[in-house]
Amino acid sequence: MPKGQNDKTDATTGGTTTPAAPDVPEMPAPRVREFTAHSIGGGLALLLGLGGLLAAGGLIAGGAVAAAAAGVKASLIVPGVVVALSSLLAMSGLNMVAPGEARVVQLFGRYRGTIREDGLRWVNPFTSRTKISTRVRNHETAVLKVNDAYGNPIELAAVVVWRVEDTAQATFEVDDFLEFVSTQTEAAVRHIAIEYPYDAHDEGGLSLRGNAEEITEKLAVELHARVEAAGVQIIESRFTHLAYAPEIASAMLQRQQAGAVVAARRQIVDGAVGMVEAALARISEQDIVELDEERKAAMVSNLMVVLCGDRAPQPVLNTGTLYQ
Repeated sequence: MPKGQNDKTDATTGGTTTPAAPDVPEMPAPRVREFTAHSIGGGLALLLGLGGLLAAGGLIAGGAVAAAAAGVKASLIVPGVVVALSSLLAMSGLNMVAPGEARVVQLFGRYRGTIREDGLRWVNPFTSRTKISTRVRNHETAVLKVNDAYGNPIELAAVVVWRVEDTAQATFEVDDFLEFVSTQTEAAVRHIAIEYPYDAHDEGGLSLRGNAEEITEKLAVELHARVEAAGVQIIESRFTHLAYAPEIASAMLQRQQAGAVVAARRQIVDGAVGMVEAALARISEQDIVELDEERKAAMVSNLMVVLCGDRAPQPVLNTGTLYQ
C-alpha cells in the first residue's frame, strides 16, 4: 500500500473499509515477461572460431599450392571455405555486454530471453540481439502551464528518476519506451496539478506549495501505474519548478503578502495580550499599586498601543491626575 493511504474505520460496523483506489488509468496486462536467455561464455566460442578460421586458412592455402589434380585441390579448398564460413557464422553469435546493459534475444520474431550477465557471451548466431540500457535515467519535463484545482493558471515542471526493469515489456509492449515515459510523465504531472490547488484556502487542505512531499508521493504512485506496462520502474519524482503564471503572479503575491501581514499581526497581538496579562498579574501579586477597573483599562490600552504599534511611541506626560 502506498505511503499515506491508510484503512479507514467504518463507524457503523466497526470494521475496516478499503481505501479508494487512486485515479490512475488501467493499463493492459503485459503479454510477455522477461526471462534469462540461454547463453554460454564467449571466451571458448571465440577460441573455437579463431581455430576454425586458422584451420580453414590452412586448408585453402594447402589446396592452392598443392601440385596435384584439380579434384584434389577442390577437396582441400572447398572444405576450407565451408569451415571459414561456418566459423564466421558461429562468431557472429558473440556479444559484448557492458554493466548496466542487456540484450533482448529474438529468433525469427519470437522472444528467446534477455542477456543481463556482463562480459563476452555467445548465443545462437541466427538470433537478433537488441541492446537496451538498464542504467538509472533522469527525465525532466518542460515547464507546463496548467490550471490548478481553483482554476488559477500555474507553471510547474518535474524530474523523474527511472530505469528499465523488464526489458521484454520495454521492447514489445510499447512502440518506444523512451517516448512513452516522456508522454506519461507529462500527463501525470498535468493530472496532479489540476487535482490540487497551488495554495489551499482551507486550513487542513493539501496544496502543491505547502504539501510537496505528499503530492510527489501521489505523483510517483500515478507514474508507476502509468509506465508499469512498459516495464519501467519509477525510483523518485520531484517538482523542480512551481509558480503562478506571470499574468496573475503579482496579484497572488499581494494576496500572499496580505496573508503574511495578517499572520504576523495575529502573532504580535497574541504576544502583547500575554505580556499585558503578565504585567497586571505581577502588579497585583506584588501589591505595587492598587488599580481600579478604569486604571486597568487605561494601562491595557497604553500597553497595547506600545506593543502593537508599527512605530516607536511618543510619550505624553500627564502633569495632572488620571481623572483630569
